[in-house]
Amino acid sequence: MTTDAVQAIRVRPVERVVQAQSTLEGGGFPVRRPVPNPAMDQVDPFLLIDEMGPIDWEPGCAIGAPDHPHRGFETITYLLEGETVHEDSEGNSAVLGPGDVQWMTAGDGVIHSEMPTPALRESGGRLHGFQLWVNLPGQHKRMKPRYQDLSAREIVTAASVDGLCRVRLIAGSALGSHAATETVVDVQVHHWSLEAGGQVEVEVPSRYNVQLYVFQGSVQSGNQQVGDGQMAILGPGEVVTLTHRGSVGTELLLLAGVPIGEPVARWGPFVMNTMGEIREAVADYQAGRMGQIERVGSGGTDE
Repeated sequence: MTTDAVQAIRVRPVERVVQAQSTLEGGGFPVRRPVPNPAMDQVDPFLLIDEMGPIDWEPGCAIGAPDHPHRGFETITYLLEGETVHEDSEGNSAVLGPGDVQWMTAGDGVIHSEMPTPALRESGGRLHGFQLWVNLPGQHKRMKPRYQDLSAREIVTAASVDGLCRVRLIAGSALGSHAATETVVDVQVHHWSLEAGGQVEVEVPSRYNVQLYVFQGSVQSGNQQVGDGQMAILGPGEVVTLTHRGSVGTELLLLAGVPIGEPVARWGPFVMNTMGEIREAVADYQAGRMGQIERVGSGGTDE
């Protein structure tokens, strides 16, 4: 078998393309959501992929996601534009700006909120980013919650030799570099930026499920073109090829994860293995066993 033939076998083909659906989330902010939707419930271990905005808020109009619970999975917030404030019942708080990442492992249960900053609410401005939900295996669903806050300058970056392909590593590895994030589940979360003529091969071992979500421009992966607002589900292989021939730069997320392969029971903000565990989560939340966000001078939550 020739070298080219061997390489062709290693390249992951596009098996399916899913169009993101537009919907409202949290307090009513607009998102594009490729997963879950009627065409695809999840891509194990990713439970949800939301592109938040982009939206240009008028002064006094910006909204977010006020206090709400989670159990049994992780949330990843990656901001591209704008500012949000994170607060949770574990005592964590942070202001996220462009390029910042927060990785919250809800585990046994957390109450948190993600709201626009007072400055954004007062003056208005653009908000654009992502929230991803990553499932946890049954043995970790009740683990102690933890929180990671990475500023834009802490995100590891890399580039192709010609500089036409650049990546920000939120989790995982590419081009000889590795992200600073600690993950419970083995996942890769890359933000790729390709200029016209850019072409790169990304090694992703065969044990991973892989998908690409394009949020600007278009990219060719294998022999398939994937456009803005589309998610490509890739098939078996060990190499992801990304090629951009358009005149306008393209932006995309490469999301990969080792599948957990366990039953998934989900109800709103809770993701467990059984409906019995969901009912227990609801009871714990209603009884206040997931705590509350302590705000200075408020005496409790803003709910």
